Amino acid sequence: MNGSMFFTICSFFYCILLIIIYFSKQRLQLFENKIYVMMMLTNFLVLAIETSTIFLGNNALIIKIFLLLLLLWIIELTLYVYVISNSKEDKKYNGSLKIAGLIYILIAILVICLPLEFENKTGSQYAYGASVSTIFIVSGLCICCCLFFLFRDFKNIKNKKYYPVYVFLGIGALALVVQAINPSLLLASSLETFVTFLMYFTIENPDLKMIEQLNMARDQAEKANNAKTDFLSNMSHEIRTPLNAIVGFSQALMEEDISPSAKDEVKDIVMASENLLEIVNGILDISKIEADKLEIINSEYRLQTILDDLVILTKGRIGEKPLELRTYFDPSIPAYLYGDHTRLKQIVLNLLTNAVKYTKEGHIDFKVPSVQTGDVCRLIISVEDTGIGIESDKIDKLFMKFERLDLDKNITIEGTGLGLAITKKLVDLMHGKIVVQSVYGKGSKFTVALDQKVVATPTKEVVETNSAPSLDKVDATGTTILLVDDNKINLKVGERLLKDCNATITCLDNGFDCLELLKTKTFDLILMDDMMPKMSGVETLHKLKENPNFNIPVVAMTANAIEGMKEKYLNEGFNNYLSKPINRQELNNIIMKYKKK
Repeated sequence: MNGSMFFTICSFFYCILLIIIYFSKQRLQLFENKIYVMMMLTNFLVLAIETSTIFLGNNALIIKIFLLLLLLWIIELTLYVYVISNSKEDKKYNGSLKIAGLIYILIAILVICLPLEFENKTGSQYAYGASVSTIFIVSGLCICCCLFFLFRDFKNIKNKKYYPVYVFLGIGALALVVQAINPSLLLASSLETFVTFLMYFTIENPDLKMIEQLNMARDQAEKANNAKTDFLSNMSHEIRTPLNAIVGFSQALMEEDISPSAKDEVKDIVMASENLLEIVNGILDISKIEADKLEIINSEYRLQTILDDLVILTKGRIGEKPLELRTYFDPSIPAYLYGDHTRLKQIVLNLLTNAVKYTKEGHIDFKVPSVQTGDVCRLIISVEDTGIGIESDKIDKLFMKFERLDLDKNITIEGTGLGLAITKKLVDLMHGKIVVQSVYGKGSKFTVALDQKVVATPTKEVVETNSAPSLDKVDATGTTILLVDDNKINLKVGERLLKDCNATITCLDNGFDCLELLKTKTFDLILMDDMMPKMSGVETLHKLKENPNFNIPVVAMTANAIEGMKEKYLNEGFNNYLSKPINRQELNNIIMKYKKK
């Protein structure tokens, strides 16, 4: 057995092994994969015929079939290079495949008709003649086509998907030189096997292909999530702007001397606005959770302030229902803790709101005992009601988004089914636990355990912020306030909310006028919107702070109220932050803090 036959037999067994491995794995059904399968099978036939000649000897027909299979593999490789150098859809390659097939059939007819001769020297035998020359010429044209496709995609020339092509072109040229010197040394089939193997370990490995497709799918999903989050963020801003007017004017009307029936109607407007705002915030939160962009932002806070706010909000939602809110807060809980108090408040408010929704009469027990270990305080927050309860087989569905249990029975109860789904995600993000106990028809109990760090010495700013008096009205006589907002309705809302504090109010609708006015006039406080055309509030503030003598407190007053915005605006240089719709009490606290002494 000569050396070339040894290479052939080894290649044949390697080819069989490759086919077994390839077809034993799950594969993607891409056009280029289909071509690669054809290349493997063609290579198998080439090696099978070449191996059979060891035992059956050579004849003209077998040699011509062998040569045509060699050419078929090169044409398939050329088509493969064409496909991977284009970004067309698979169905558009069908035409190219038909053309390549037609060309191959014509060449096959020509090769079969052309003469073939044998040379036998010193025990080695090889074929030559017009048939062989035709195969060499067409193979050379195929290689030129490969070079053309590579050159056309020159910007991606370093892409690893072209490595097997480079190997084929390089080693193929070397094989042609060797075979020209020694025609009896048959290397073409072994070369094709080597390139086919190389393709498997570089670009055609099913595992790598699957990973590549999964990565692409993940990138596309991330882009879609980002687009969705951006859209919802913009939608939130757009909805909050008219809501600011509705809530602001409604709050102002409630302070007017109007009839009791009109006041009740205004209360309904405020409640409906709050429900709409809750839905917008819920959708925004769930989208951020899905995109893994919801952040836990820890800071120092006074727990009692949070609990007092929750009690006030819950009593407001109870309204005239025959429902008693009973509370117990562990007096040994440290006054100041460190954690995400915004998310803590959101978690508990969701539980309290649900209890109010699904409890017609009786009571709601809101309890916060604690367990302190070192500098960690574990809050054990429980909300227990005497409401409709939950069937045991449906408890697992409670925390699924958009899932509302017994909808047919609770059709009059408002909600989107997002509250508890968000609550569960938030508890998980804060490394806490939530447990549900319920007896259908008698009531439910939700218990949340969250660890918060104890703050032994709180900062002065936290103490002042959390100790701000709860006032319905603020007297800011002599205080000058500048309102800057491009939306004229928001300016009217701001003026109306500040009407009773006796401050002097000036309104502007853009940052440029603000810069000009402050060159000649000063104020005690500036309330500035951020999302203004031409010059944003942040840009305006930066321009103002270019003056080293500028020391007027500036509060960001914006509908861009997604999580983390307060910290963002404080880092930009604002002294404080108000989200729209403007909460009257928060506005009063701001005025109280910065009014003229």
